[in-house]
Amino acid sequence: MKAKMILAVWLLCLFVWQTIGAQTVYPKREFRGAWIQCVNGQFQGMPPQQMQAMLISQLDKLKEAGINAIIFQVRAECDALYKSSYEPWSRFLTGAQGQAPNPMWDPLQFMIDECHKRGMELHAWINPYRAQTKGTTALSPLHPYSKYPNLFVRYGGQLYFDPGQPESRKYICRIVRDIVSRYDIDAIHMDDYFYPYPVNGMDFPDDISFAAYGRGFTNKADWRRDNVNVLIKEIHETVRDCKPWVKFGVSPFGIYRNKKSDPNGSDTNGLQNYDDLYADVLLWVNNGWVDYNIPQVYWEIGHPAADYDTLIRWWAKHSSARPLFIGQDVMRTVSKADLKNPAQHQMPAKYQLQRSFPTVQGSCQWYAGAVVNNPGNYCDMLEKVYHRYPALQPHYPFMDDKAPKKVRKVKPVWTEDGYILFWTAPKAKDIMDEAVQYVVYRFGNREKVNLKDPSRIVAITHNCFYKLPYENGKTKYRYVVTALDRLQNESKAVKKKIRL
Repeated sequence: MKAKMILAVWLLCLFVWQTIGAQTVYPKREFRGAWIQCVNGQFQGMPPQQMQAMLISQLDKLKEAGINAIIFQVRAECDALYKSSYEPWSRFLTGAQGQAPNPMWDPLQFMIDECHKRGMELHAWINPYRAQTKGTTALSPLHPYSKYPNLFVRYGGQLYFDPGQPESRKYICRIVRDIVSRYDIDAIHMDDYFYPYPVNGMDFPDDISFAAYGRGFTNKADWRRDNVNVLIKEIHETVRDCKPWVKFGVSPFGIYRNKKSDPNGSDTNGLQNYDDLYADVLLWVNNGWVDYNIPQVYWEIGHPAADYDTLIRWWAKHSSARPLFIGQDVMRTVSKADLKNPAQHQMPAKYQLQRSFPTVQGSCQWYAGAVVNNPGNYCDMLEKVYHRYPALQPHYPFMDDKAPKKVRKVKPVWTEDGYILFWTAPKAKDIMDEAVQYVVYRFGNREKVNLKDPSRIVAITHNCFYKLPYENGKTKYRYVVTALDRLQNESKAVKKKIRL
């Protein structure tokens, strides 16, 4: 009942906001992502047809909720949820590492096709160093540990690539190159697993690689950070070399450093990326080695050690050199009461905060299944309130800031399938200039054409046509069509008056 009251209040707010103008409330460009993980075993041993049906059902619901990017886990422990000549099929897919799906299919290719069909981006999520989780009792002969055992160490009951070994970085970059070159993905994504989370009383066993490859470092912590820095830089260079339109993004733990460790740190008291995971995230952002950053700010507003309000303000201030999105924990958000209004959960307060900072350009939901399950009307509120109108992806001007040319030959035509608006793709000099999607807007006959207003978007499509909603031919409208390239730079508009 409380959840329904929250939704009703926000729908009332929506009506008020619409009198102000949609473009002042809803950003036309916003990253709206969701993670789909495999490591929890949700697909393990599931027949292909059943898994495909489950994924399609999730994607349909996420599309309705306005999600425009899916981060899909394809490599959890030096394994693959895709066809790989380097690493074995994942046990998180078939139940046994190295066992191929039967009948054969490729989950990554399937997700690329299904996401692109819905106008969503697909980000391939890999875990770089982790090679064996605690639940994996047997490694396939195709696992890289069988070929290069000297590159691995055991820690906390799991197996890891030793980040101190230069050959480890070369191998990981080889995997990245293989994925990017063979699949039409929109990004390579890494989460918070760099050096492993520390185990009490155990130091990571890298004395041998430190002695052999110390590169003049006297402080092992600085050396470990540099190992990760070099990997991040090399992965970024690898992705750019393969396909200059594919992004490389990270999703680090939500605290960079605490103020007690660094005066510029956040006023928090928790585990730290810089000191505990050896992940110098701000260096990567400021040096342009990543194309976006999604810190996992999973705590609630008012958390005593890691307050969401404190952390989102800190990241908004310090991580603006590259697009910044916020990782949201769906279940924690709906299970915690708003401090100012205990009758509702924290989703409204978190979204109000998120959209109050110009440097925060979107969010990503942990996790997709939780969104679909709609606890506390979370999914409904995305659909009806926060994602009410479509959003293009944020700008990535450091990758490409040149828009495609205008569409050509915009013309409404009567066909046996109805009244259809057709256009022709613009000409392009190279692949970066090619139009791959189109935005269709609709305005009243005397209404000012304002392409900043997302409430006027009626379609974002790969097709060069749009079926018009013909009524009686008495009402004039102005339709506007623009072209988008692979990084969603938008062309100039072409307008057409139409009677419907």
